[in-house]
Amino acid sequence: MRRAALLLTALALLALPAAAGAAGKGCQEMRQRLVRGGGSASGLLVVDASDGRRLCGRAAKRPRTLASNTKLFTTAAALGRFGPSYRIPTRLLSDGALDRRGVLRGDLYLVGGGDPALGSPAFYERFLGLGTNLFGLKRQLRAAGVRSVGGRLYADDTVFDRRRGVADSGYAVSPYIGPLSGLAFNSGYSSSSGGGFASDPAMLAARKLARSLRKAGIRIRGGVARRSAPASAEQLAAVRSPAMREIAEATNVPSNNFFAETLLKLLGARYGGAGSTAAGARVVERFARGRGSGIHATDGSGLTRSNRASPAQVARLLVSMQNDGRLADPYVQSLALSARTGTVEGRMEGSAAAGRCRVKTGTLSGVSSLSGLCFNRSGRVIAFSVLMNGVYSLTRAHREQDRIAAMVARY
Repeated sequence: MRRAALLLTALALLALPAAAGAAGKGCQEMRQRLVRGGGSASGLLVVDASDGRRLCGRAAKRPRTLASNTKLFTTAAALGRFGPSYRIPTRLLSDGALDRRGVLRGDLYLVGGGDPALGSPAFYERFLGLGTNLFGLKRQLRAAGVRSVGGRLYADDTVFDRRRGVADSGYAVSPYIGPLSGLAFNSGYSSSSGGGFASDPAMLAARKLARSLRKAGIRIRGGVARRSAPASAEQLAAVRSPAMREIAEATNVPSNNFFAETLLKLLGARYGGAGSTAAGARVVERFARGRGSGIHATDGSGLTRSNRASPAQVARLLVSMQNDGRLADPYVQSLALSARTGTVEGRMEGSAAAGRCRVKTGTLSGVSSLSGLCFNRSGRVIAFSVLMNGVYSLTRAHREQDRIAAMVARY
């Protein structure tokens, strides 16, 4: 029944005539501001989230470069497929046996699960505000009675492929993302101060854990290397990420590219047959279609210009998520609050939109986007998508977007 209702809402967005948008309050002014901020290669759609009724639009069906509005689709798919409470595991396995003296006769395997928040408290408390403490594994290992490891500690990052970037950087490391890995540590940085990227994130994670274990009195005699864990290996310890709803918020509010791309690969690994960007993009596309929406996804963050959707498709996604009883709250709360948080802190201040709209921004050269949901004093929830693809002044684009959002918040 829920799927049928979502599809009916999507059809309503397509079927209503353009004249309905012209009848909306201030619609003509919105259109003018859209072109003023983003040129003629820009699109707009404003709809009532309760029934999908179109309130205003301009070229709403034409796909455009999304920039970081792509993250709206990535995080929606992650919440929808994994669930808001899901926590990503990082596991410590062994193929050996523990003797009476606490010596593990075998090897340890640090198996990455694709957790973007894995790291050290010194890093994530400073830069992220949330994280998964890799060093929590040592307490569990000691509690299991391990005092020495006769073999090696192996890093296993095979949940993902080893392409470190996305199409925008030729799949090499991008300075706007950092090196992607199924066993990342501190978002791919080589130090807790955030200076420079690690050449091999998985090996860095294993070395950091080995050092932590030594300090805790657990010696690893064979050192650190790389190898996949055998199927027979058994779990000795595990740490789990913050809940997916928290990871989605940490992705959308500051527009974190590393988190978005890691989530995309994780979707591919779990639901797309491979831990790759391409497999994850296909999962996101399928999820969007199931919501009566659509996207041409190339990556998860929006850095690649070929990530494209129309304002109508963005609006359909927003409406479907807002009307989903299980996902509405975690999804809406993952978006930045106008004038208050993240990439829109200070924007829309003093306007009707301040503190009332949950939004996602997007910026590339010549591209600026603002899409989201406004919770109005009238009790109405209004979804809107502004996709500007002819921007020559980012300051002007933001100014006009903010004024459009203020008008949306007054419906």
